[in-house]
Amino acid sequence: MQIIRTLTILMLCLVLSHQADGKALKDNKGKNTIMQENQQLRKEVDSLKLEIEKYRLELRRTDSLTNVILEYQQEQTISEDDTLMAYSNEDSDSLLHAWYQQMSCPEPGLDIDLPDSARFISNVPDSVYMERIKKMNSFITLPYNDIVRSYIIKYSEKMPTAMEKILGLAEYYIPVFQETFDRYDLPEELMAMAVIESALNPRAESRAGAKGMWQFMYHTAKMYGLHIDSFVDERLDPVKSADAAARYLRDSYKIFGDWNLAIASYNCGAGNVNKAIKRSGSRKFWDLWPFLPRETRGYGPAFVGALYTMKYYKEHGLKPAETVLPPVVDTFHIRKMLHLKQVSEATGAPLEIIKELNPQYKHEIIPGNEREYILRLPFQYTNAFIEAEDSLYKIKADVYFNPMTIKKIKEGGDGERIIHKVKSGEVLGKIAMKYRCSVSQIKRWNNLRSDNIRVGQRLIIYRGGRGPATTGSSTRSAGTSKPAGSASSAPVKSASGNYVIYTVRPNDSLYNIAKNYPGVSAQNIMDYNGMTSSNIRPGMKIKIPLK
Repeated sequence: MQIIRTLTILMLCLVLSHQADGKALKDNKGKNTIMQENQQLRKEVDSLKLEIEKYRLELRRTDSLTNVILEYQQEQTISEDDTLMAYSNEDSDSLLHAWYQQMSCPEPGLDIDLPDSARFISNVPDSVYMERIKKMNSFITLPYNDIVRSYIIKYSEKMPTAMEKILGLAEYYIPVFQETFDRYDLPEELMAMAVIESALNPRAESRAGAKGMWQFMYHTAKMYGLHIDSFVDERLDPVKSADAAARYLRDSYKIFGDWNLAIASYNCGAGNVNKAIKRSGSRKFWDLWPFLPRETRGYGPAFVGALYTMKYYKEHGLKPAETVLPPVVDTFHIRKMLHLKQVSEATGAPLEIIKELNPQYKHEIIPGNEREYILRLPFQYTNAFIEAEDSLYKIKADVYFNPMTIKKIKEGGDGERIIHKVKSGEVLGKIAMKYRCSVSQIKRWNNLRSDNIRVGQRLIIYRGGRGPATTGSSTRSAGTSKPAGSASSAPVKSASGNYVIYTVRPNDSLYNIAKNYPGVSAQNIMDYNGMTSSNIRPGMKIKIPLK
C-alpha cells in the first residue's frame, strides 16, 4: 500500500510541476520544445499508472486468497492458535483450488483475476520448462516468461488434487474434443481452454449464468445452434458444446488471424481485443497485454500453463484420478419420451453413470417425442438396452411422466425456488437477467420498495419468472428485464432469442450502453444490428442482445 501511495504522490508531483512551469514554458521556450516535454511527461505518467495498476492488482489478488483462507477457517471452526502452516498438503491444495475455481470461473463483465503478477517458486530451472515447451511443437505460439512460468508451477505443482481429477476426466473428454476440433481443422491445443473454463465439469455454471464446459451464455449458445428449453440444455452436452466452441474459435481466428488473440477474445470478446490492438499499435499478444481487461491478462498465460501440465504431468509426479466415466460408450437415437431411471432399471446400468454421460437432460427426462435426441450408455450395457428397448418406455411411465409434473416443467422452465445471495457489484437488473425474470417480480417476491439492495442480502427468486403473484404469459419474453439506467428500453422476444430495444439518448456511446448489459460488448451490439460504424445519434433505436 505504501508503494502505491509513493507512486501516486510522485505522479501528482510531476503533473503539478508541469502545471506550475506552464507559463514559464510558454514565455521562454518554443512550441516544439513544449510539445516534446509534454510528450515526455505523458510517457512518465503512463508508466507510473501501469506501475500503480500492477501493485493494486497484486494486492487485490493477495486479499482474494486471504479471504478464501479466512472463510475456510470460519467454516471449519479452526481455533485462533491454528495457522495456515498447520494445514495438511491436502487442505492447502483445497484452498488454492477453491480460490482458483472462484476467481477463474468465467464471469462476463467481472474479473477472472488470475494471479498474473504472482510469482511461484519451483526447483525446475527455466531451461527445462523452455525445452519442454519447445518439444510440444505447438501449432499455436506458446511464449515463455515469468508470468507463464508462474502458471506452469501453479498447475503442475501447487494444486495436485484438482489437476489429477482434471487429468482423470480428460481421459474421457479429450478424445471427444479431438474428433470435433479435427473436423474443423483447428489446433488440438485449443482443447486446454476447457480446463481453464470449467475444469472439465460439464455442469459448471458461472455467477453470470454461463454454463457447461465451454461456458456459453444463453444468447451466444443460441447463436451457435445449441438447443435450450425446459427439458434440455445443450450447453451441458460435452459433444455439442465442444462443436459450438470450435465454431466460435474458428470465427474468432478469421477476425484476428492469430490464435493467441482468438483465445483472448473467447474470454473478453472481440471488441475488447480490437480496442487493445488500437491502443498498443500491435497485434502481438504480449504487446497488447497491458491494454487487455484485467481478467484476460491471465487467460493466455493460464492457457499455456494448463497445456503444459496436460502434456508433462508425469514429470511432476501427477497421475489421473479414477472417475466413473467408462472408457467406451455407445449412443442411441431416442424418439420417444424416456426417463433415465427407466434406462437404469431396464439395463442395470448405474443411474449416476447414465446421468454423468447425459448431463444435458435437466430433469433426467429425454423429450424424444418432440425431436430426436441422443442417449449415451457404457458400451457393456448396449445389448441390455437393445433387448429391453421395446418395453422400457412403459416402465413406471405413469409415475415418471405424470401430467402435472410435465406441465410444471414446461410452464416453469427451470422453475425452482432459489435463494440468491447478493454479491458485490450486482444490481436487480443483472440478477433478473440471470434468472430470466423481471425486476418488478423480484421486488414483489421480496417486498422491496426500491431497487436498492446490499451485499450479502438474500433474495427469493423463482427461475423463469414463475412464482407467487405472477401473471406470466411468456416467461422468457415477460421475464427479461432492462438493467438499471435503461429506462428507454423495452424487452422483446425475437425469433432467434431475446433482445432489448434501446432508444439512444444524448451523450450515449455504444461502450457505455453495453456496460449496462452483462456479457454484451459494443462489438456485439454492432454485429447484432449490422452496423459498420460505432456512431450513434439521439433517438436512434438499436437492439441489445441479451446473453
